[in-house]
Amino acid sequence: MKIENEILVNKYGQGIVDIEDLLIIFNSFESDEKKNFLNNMLFLIQQSKPADRDIEPAIEQSKLRKTFTPCVLLKKGVATHHLKRLLDLPENERNKSFILLLSLFKIAYQRRFEEEKNFEGKWWYSDLSNDKIVETILKKYKY
Repeated sequence: MKIENEILVNKYGQGIVDIEDLLIIFNSFESDEKKNFLNNMLFLIQQSKPADRDIEPAIEQSKLRKTFTPCVLLKKGVATHHLKRLLDLPENERNKSFILLLSLFKIAYQRRFEEEKNFEGKWWYSDLSNDKIVETILKKYKY
């Protein structure tokens, strides 16, 4: 995942950008790029340490029907092997999976953000509404 997109996802976690901004980027990708982006999302989710108690709020926040395949799969748990099943769904389920994963990410991220915000070793918990901080991150990690 490009650092710009990783920053954007973390900004979403902080409530700085809307989901629509991320959907525009996600929908600009080809099929393989979407799958790769979803895979990178799994890493960010794992880093945020989701809990099974986050599942129902994530489904509600996503505004997806509980009967949609990604929601049914997520109800099995947040263990990595369960989350990876979302990546194997058909292409027509990818947007739903992305929305659901973003919702799960945001819930888990916000909990971790409160615990670790401004910890210097983890830029993703910095105040990403501060343009100077974002510029510093971009300079350091852009390849």
